[in-house]
Amino acid sequence: MFGLNLFTKKGTPQPRTAIVGQWGERLAIDFLKKEGFSIVGCNVRQNRHDEIDIIAQKGELLVFVEVKTRKAEEYGRPAMAVDKEKRHKLNRAAAAYLRKAKYPELFYRFDVIEVLGEPEAGDPLEIRHLEDAFPFEKRYMFPVGCSKR
Repeated sequence: MFGLNLFTKKGTPQPRTAIVGQWGERLAIDFLKKEGFSIVGCNVRQNRHDEIDIIAQKGELLVFVEVKTRKAEEYGRPAMAVDKEKRHKLNRAAAAYLRKAKYPELFYRFDVIEVLGEPEAGDPLEIRHLEDAFPFEKRYMFPVGCSKR
């Protein structure tokens, strides 16, 4: 189904949420490429708890992207799921990534991409790119001379 990974490494079926999430992330990657971004990484983990869905770059801008996919908006916009705890985890993962990359001389931001639809329907109903969706937390200080948001 749409080139999605339907089974885990152990051969058991993937949960539906994982299949829908993969579908949304693939659509988000295609969307970002069409917008002129290059994809630096997907499903990037700096530790076993935190994951960044997509890291993309356009010129001197490095973007950490969280993708939220929902069938419909009956329970609110998908971006509403990026709550305080999730933003903190994304901040921690991005700070660890930047530390490991030795703080590249770029501008950084967090974006959220909302995907509405279902894999079985084929094309999504809608894709929304929320740029600069939330800031870096003040607790993650960057070295002097390093680009900051």
